[in-house]
Amino acid sequence: MMHVVATAGHVDHGKSTLVRRLTGMEPDRWAEERRRGMTIDLGFAWASLDSGERLAFVDVPGHERFIGNMLAGLGPSPAVLVVVAADEGWRTQSEEHLGAVDALGLRHGLLVVTRSDLADPGPALAEARQRVARSSLGEVEALAVSAQTGAGIEELRSALRRLVARLPEPDQAARVRLWIDRSFTIAGAGTVVTGTLGEGTLCVGDELELRGRRVRVRGLQALGEDYDMVPARARVAVNLRSVAPQDVHRGGVLLTPQAWHLTDQVDVDVHGVDVTGLPLDVMVHVGSGAWSARVRPLGGSFARLRLPEALPLQAGDRLIVRDPGRRVVVAGATVLDADPPELARRGAAGRRAESLAIADARVDVAVEVDRRGAMLPRELAALGVGPSELRADLAGVLRVGEWLVSERAWRQWQADLLALVERRRQEHPMDPWVPMEQARRHLGAPDLAVLREVAAAADLDTSEGRVSRPGTTPSLGPAEAGLRALEQQLADSPFAAPERGQLDAWGLGARQLAAAEAAGRVVRLVDDIVLLPTGPARAMRELARLEQPFTTSAARQALGTTRRVVIPLLEHLDARGWTRRTDPTHRQVVR
Repeated sequence: MMHVVATAGHVDHGKSTLVRRLTGMEPDRWAEERRRGMTIDLGFAWASLDSGERLAFVDVPGHERFIGNMLAGLGPSPAVLVVVAADEGWRTQSEEHLGAVDALGLRHGLLVVTRSDLADPGPALAEARQRVARSSLGEVEALAVSAQTGAGIEELRSALRRLVARLPEPDQAARVRLWIDRSFTIAGAGTVVTGTLGEGTLCVGDELELRGRRVRVRGLQALGEDYDMVPARARVAVNLRSVAPQDVHRGGVLLTPQAWHLTDQVDVDVHGVDVTGLPLDVMVHVGSGAWSARVRPLGGSFARLRLPEALPLQAGDRLIVRDPGRRVVVAGATVLDADPPELARRGAAGRRAESLAIADARVDVAVEVDRRGAMLPRELAALGVGPSELRADLAGVLRVGEWLVSERAWRQWQADLLALVERRRQEHPMDPWVPMEQARRHLGAPDLAVLREVAAAADLDTSEGRVSRPGTTPSLGPAEAGLRALEQQLADSPFAAPERGQLDAWGLGARQLAAAEAAGRVVRLVDDIVLLPTGPARAMRELARLEQPFTTSAARQALGTTRRVVIPLLEHLDARGWTRRTDPTHRQVVR
């Protein structure tokens, strides 16, 4: 089992010396750091506890000029070792680092007063206890040590064992989000990145996502040893296949593919600060990275942060907001919504702040589904909703096929669909059916399968890719009387198709005749020559009585009609395969 602890404290208070004494390893990686005796960048070392557990340290720089590097190491770590020198006591960067710890909401740590061989550690210990107790760490175990003489080191090892025993168990089955804090190239191996794996499990051969592209894990190391699989929590080095060194940097992130929602704006609760006092542009630190962000105050402690690129953030993530001009931490912030709604109308910001005031730092499934009308479980999972929540029955949420649909949207869709169908019937009586895709777009339903369920709930018919009330037939409106007159004339004289002028007098133009044909009330031989649907069959009975083959003239006389009608009628029968030509002037019935 591995655990990860970061250091924090003022420059030259002995953080690296303490880590060196605990691990026997040199955490300072750069020659300049060792020459100057000052940590500049992140350092890494590890040791085994007497319990058999392994403890990795992320040693951070203490100087204010390297605050960004410090935050990159502290951000992904679950626990912190706050270091104060007995001979100097609480100093400026002690307060700055504790402010970062508090901003991140860290709740697990130890207080260690170093250099107890140089001064009485009591005053420094007492002051540091009081200050740490006012942070998110609260009351922590505290002790004094000397890395030079070894005094208190064994007690510190025991305290570290008790600290890691209190850390919450990571979810090793969770999706991976590995914030990269270091990248380098090894000859013959390629690009390697490192980070603190807080949740999930990495395996050799895994496919991950990096800046929108798929990458493959070629190899894994943890604490200097090769592994085929590394579960959280761990310091891990990942050898990536076919990734150029320039394609990765600190602040990059390796992700489980398609498992995270990427967002360039988040609604946050800024802790202990009136957001109207924030600079318009701030630096936001999350994970191991830092980004400039534009602040839009919403009201009270709530703000919307707009980022320069889309990041894998979720509700509950802790951010640090820093004034880029002063190198100081302004405040911590908690992400309340990683997929916030647009604020387009007047007063929308204030209303948004009111809704955030009653929210907490987790995804409310019912609220998210209601805001969108419908969501897929995988979309909610990408926002951070766990499997058990997705399986649970939720008030106000229906399961429709693979979708989660809000009851409000479900009722509204039914009402809107009924209104759409009725409007279509009134405005287009000759074509009273609504195409399915048109209906889906009108409602905003996510797909046609959901639309069919909505239509069924509203007692509507969806046959032939159209939506209508059951039994719907075209109506010609004012021309209905003319159609009935046409039907009566053809019932009396089946082949006496009326002339164009008579059709116009009845109000039967091309659109009306097309609608009548679609409803099965007439058959159009050509545009303005129509018979009853039974007309072709009746014609066949008469033609079958003629001597075969027969002429067009014989057919005209047998049917009692005109050449205007009989020629398109015979061509219609030819097309249906009921008659066929035997020569240019004769046809015969196909038996």
